[in-house]
Amino acid sequence: MTTTITRPPMTASDRCDRCGAQAHVRIFLEGGSALQFCGHHFREHEVRLRSVAVDVQDELNKLEQR
Repeated sequence: MTTTITRPPMTASDRCDRCGAQAHVRIFLEGGSALQFCGHHFREHEVRLRSVAVDVQDELNKLEQR
């Protein structure tokens, strides 16, 4: 049996853990915790974040749709 994890979409109330701007990326860490980042801070730290992430919910494409 294969289990698929569905993540709720990010909303305007999701805020960046670095600066408080609207978050568009959620980084899931081992142990179940998560961090949220705006596009700027995610891009700045992307290599390191992806190296420690169990999963990445990347909704940066929403910025292009505006």
